Amino acid sequence: MSDITSDILALSFDSLSSPSIQVRLPEQLYGSHPLGWGVAWYPNDNQAAIVKKDPVARGTDIQVEKLADWNNFRSTVFFCKAKGAAKGYTHHETQPFSRSFAGHDWLFMHNGDLDIMRLQALHIDKSRFLEPVGKTDSELAFCYLLGKVMETEARKLSDVPAEMMLNWFEQLDMLGSADMCISDGVTVACFYGRQSTRRLYYTRHQPPDQVLLFNSETMSLDLNDPRDTYRTAFIITSSPFDAGSWLAMQPGQLLIVRRGAIVWNSQPNSNQLAFSLPPSANQLAGQKTGNFAPIQAEQAQLYQSVVNVRSIIRTPEGQPLAYRTFDLTHTTEYTYTEPVEHSTHTFRLQPVEDPVQEVVSASFIISSRGEEIRYDDVFGNQSIHYSINTPYNQLTISSTSRVKVYATPPDDHSQSLRQSSIPLVWMPWQRQMMTPYLLPPELPETQLRELTEYAMSCVERNDYNLMETLKDINLSIYRDYKYVPGTTSLSTTPFEVYMVRQGVCQDFANLFICLARLLGIPARYRMGYIFTGVNYENKIQSDASHAWVEIYIPYVGWRGFDPTNGCMVAQDHVRVACGRNYGDATPTSGTIFKGGGTETLKVSVKMKEVTV
Repeated sequence: MSDITSDILALSFDSLSSPSIQVRLPEQLYGSHPLGWGVAWYPNDNQAAIVKKDPVARGTDIQVEKLADWNNFRSTVFFCKAKGAAKGYTHHETQPFSRSFAGHDWLFMHNGDLDIMRLQALHIDKSRFLEPVGKTDSELAFCYLLGKVMETEARKLSDVPAEMMLNWFEQLDMLGSADMCISDGVTVACFYGRQSTRRLYYTRHQPPDQVLLFNSETMSLDLNDPRDTYRTAFIITSSPFDAGSWLAMQPGQLLIVRRGAIVWNSQPNSNQLAFSLPPSANQLAGQKTGNFAPIQAEQAQLYQSVVNVRSIIRTPEGQPLAYRTFDLTHTTEYTYTEPVEHSTHTFRLQPVEDPVQEVVSASFIISSRGEEIRYDDVFGNQSIHYSINTPYNQLTISSTSRVKVYATPPDDHSQSLRQSSIPLVWMPWQRQMMTPYLLPPELPETQLRELTEYAMSCVERNDYNLMETLKDINLSIYRDYKYVPGTTSLSTTPFEVYMVRQGVCQDFANLFICLARLLGIPARYRMGYIFTGVNYENKIQSDASHAWVEIYIPYVGWRGFDPTNGCMVAQDHVRVACGRNYGDATPTSGTIFKGGGTETLKVSVKMKEVTV
């Protein structure tokens, strides 16, 4: 057992990054003990890791990235350990450790001491494939963990159930102090032991945070590389830096991090960053749904077709499905300093009528006489073309409706054709039909490349699973972007929203649509209303029309995602119009051909739930 302490640093970025890491080793700190250091990363996210280390360094400052080819010092995962080596340690005993397993390199760091005799009894590798090279308890613990992964026939950390991984760390925790980090190049798992004498801290650094330089007693971390301006970093360290907001891990806590975000936390109710992901695919696998109710008859599997989903009043599990009724009033008032002599308008104000949404009544009133043409536009929106030839200084448009929104069972994603992964494969005719919803906005190539990297970080964080990726994007925008009215306009681009991390519902919908289309996922803009009640933070939406995203899910259909409120679209939302973008679905638009002067616009939306 050794009383030499060390500092560990683990970094997980959402995309390739090049942090500057400086290790400071004083001349005299532990008497005759050497002061070693080591750093490891996956160059350009290759499956093979690079490890640089020196077990006998002393009195030097090491600029880690200068020890490697600059072009290769880009990765999404970095491990660094500084200080604290026992006498006689060589490269074999110096951390981080690296071992090849299941077709790629794995990395491991450990702070603390374990009872090596009990650990040897715990780790029994009859194949001799996972024998340690050195003599440390830390490397033996590394071999033990890889052995457990091999027992499950997993090839990466995301294949291992989180609860099972926690149990492995708890087995090691009973043998001594067990602060550990392990990575397969994509996922980072960090465990804080119950017998630890030091603390572990973590933070999530995301743009546009101005703090880019962090210093501690033994390390300096600089995130100021111009290529990484919009990167998000999840940082775990045993020595808190002098900048940023840090949270302490709790004894026995396991954090699983992927692409700069927590994907699993063994103690979700402890003090942690306000960031979480939706349930895993395994948790959703047991849900039943659909427009078909299975009926067993002798040995045959029969299905009863449900023509109208409104007739489904219970889920397969017996939970009641009830409709909700809303009264809606949308009033738009235009005022002009000079009379308008001729104008034409397009109105999309009547809610959708379909199997899950029923329009009980609807009325439309406009203050000036004109020629009215009702029609369905190319997107299926109920529209009104209105032409006015009578002069007016004020124009008021009022739409009133009562709408029922029916509850539906959750989609069953356990069926094989619905277990989609990215990239999606479209038949030629499908791609032709979906082309309007697959084309991202016209932006400079450099901006689209940056947004693509951002979108791919969500894909990789969720192991290329389609639904988990979409839910991650939805929640990421909700968690990481601020709802700030008045900071953007109709001309604000998705990249500008990405840069400033703030906006309104329209901006968040446009960003989500852009990210989805860059991933080859059909996405469209949806305008409607949301009943906020007391359940949502952005209650300003109850006084204006709302915007969200609809994604086409293979073998499911169009499904709504609301990034403004971080939820799936359900019975709180009333759908009105959809299209490629805001212009296709705007509730009111028009052209003034003569007169008008200065225009003043007032919009009022009132939505209340009624009991009938």
